[in-house]
This record gives sequence, C-alpha cells and structure tokens, in this order.
Amino acid sequence: MSLATRNGTPAVDAPVNPPTVVRQRRVRPGLLGLAVLLIALGGLGAAFAVTSVRATGSYLAVARPVEVGREISAADLVTVQVAGGQGLRPVPATRIDEVVGKRAAVALLPGTLLTLGQVTDDPLLGPGQQQIALGLKTAQVPARDLHPGDKVLLVSTPDSDADTDAPAASTRFAAVVIDMVSPANDDKVLYLALLTRDVPAVVALAAEERLAVVLTEAA
Repeated sequence: MSLATRNGTPAVDAPVNPPTVVRQRRVRPGLLGLAVLLIALGGLGAAFAVTSVRATGSYLAVARPVEVGREISAADLVTVQVAGGQGLRPVPATRIDEVVGKRAAVALLPGTLLTLGQVTDDPLLGPGQQQIALGLKTAQVPARDLHPGDKVLLVSTPDSDADTDAPAASTRFAAVVIDMVSPANDDKVLYLALLTRDVPAVVALAAEERLAVVLTEAA
C-alpha cells in the first residue's frame, strides 16, 4: 500500500499488517454434557421443591380439649388440609380408626395437629394410683417443662398460720408426671400419678398452696 505525503514527496510504500485471526475455543464434549446435566438436575430440584411446598394432605387436628388419660372420640377430632404436612408427622385423616378409642397421653389442645405420640394404649396409672391435677405457680415448678415419666417429690411447706416457734415438719409424697400444661396466665397445671392413699393429703395441701415440687429423676 502507498502513502501520499502533503509536501509533494514521492509516495512511500508502507507495510501492511496481516489480518488478525481469531481462534475459536474448542468446547470439550464432556464439559458440555456435564453442564447440560447440571441444568437438568437444577430444574428437577426446583420443580420438586415447588411441588413439596404446594402439596396438601388431609390430617387430623384436635377440635376440643381432651384431658390426659381420657378416651378420644371422633367428636374430639376434625379433618384439616395442611400444605407440606409430611415433615410434621401428623396423623393422616384416613387413620382416624387407629386413634379413636385410645387415650390421650398428653393434654390435647384445640387447633393443634394430632400425632401418634400423643395417644396411647398403655395405662397411664399403675396399680393403686390415681390421677390428680395441681395448679402451681411458675416458681413452684423445678423446671421450665416437666415431661411424662419424670419422677417428682411433693414436699409440704410450713403453715403460715402455725406457731413459728414450733419445728416445722414436712411431709413428702412420691409421684410420676403424666403431663404438664402452661395456661395463658403463665401458671402450670401438673398432672400426676399418685398413690391413692396420698391423694387426700396432697389435695388438702394444694388447696392451702403449701406444696413444693422437687424433680428427683428425669424420664
């Protein structure tokens, strides 16, 4: 190629740069196949997640309060539709015949899903035992939550009207926790299995608010 100058000097041949060749990168077939596979798996995972969230099923829920130890009837239950309930382990509505007739192992509260762990065929009371319910203040309970099977000791506290100079004698009663419920007022209702002979004394002390609960053995 010749270049012309402005001052009239002869044209000078200038070197011509060779064209630039852009090399195309080869795509390895193995990597391409792996990318397609990962995209497909990601799509399947997203579809499975959406399906799991949207999936609904019919399960059993508690329709009205059921006390510990009471036999469950069909009127105590209601069928509800729950999305993604599989991870919650509630009882499917189709298994209602397996639940009706059993006893409540814990207190059943309205509006909660029913699980098989909340019902039982086993007797809640042993030979010579009776069930009692104690209403206690939070400070009278040895733990935030007591669980079925925990062993406790009920200890009588001194009578505030008694002679303070006389030695205070305390009485102890062994009991087993059946369940514990926390009402809205933050007090505790403790269901206990107690020897029949101890029931009158414990009820009298509870009425006078002269009972303390000691946890002796956790289940």
